Amino acid sequence: MTALWTTLDSPLGELVLTGQEGEHGTALTSLSLPGQRRPAPVPPGARREPRAFAEAARQIEAYFAGELREFDLELAARGTPFRERVWKALDTVPHGRTVTYRQLSEAAGSPGAVRAVGGAVGANPLLVLRPCHRVIGADGTLTGYAGGLEAKRALLALEGSLPAAGVRTGP
Repeated sequence: MTALWTTLDSPLGELVLTGQEGEHGTALTSLSLPGQRRPAPVPPGARREPRAFAEAARQIEAYFAGELREFDLELAARGTPFRERVWKALDTVPHGRTVTYRQLSEAAGSPGAVRAVGGAVGANPLLVLRPCHRVIGADGTLTGYAGGLEAKRALLALEGSLPAAGVRTGP
């Protein structure tokens, strides 16, 4: 498969998208935010191909415009079986809602693995698309987000879940 990449302007700054060319279009492997801790690198030899990401760009722009609540894109990020189980549970958190790390660990079938679930959330290579920004601390505070707490706050506000969840932003 051919590795592809592009950039996309957004209210959070310039996003970097990577993907793989497949038989049904481009499957996304990462979406990174500006200033992100440990962003997914553009694979060596990847070809810059904005047209291959046209549908992703359309949906991301509609999301930031408040016109799209759920993405319908092929995602091809790979991780350990545990991480993929946590990411699958993340995909079930609805737009406009938040969950705690404990709730997510229960949804992922690992109720005693809250810290490990936090690590899997932090390793999510598909920020925004796979909604790790919807995971909050047990006391309602905004905690860890690879894209930074300001981006997390902005995404939750866009989705209307910041005030609705009673989320505090803690010290």
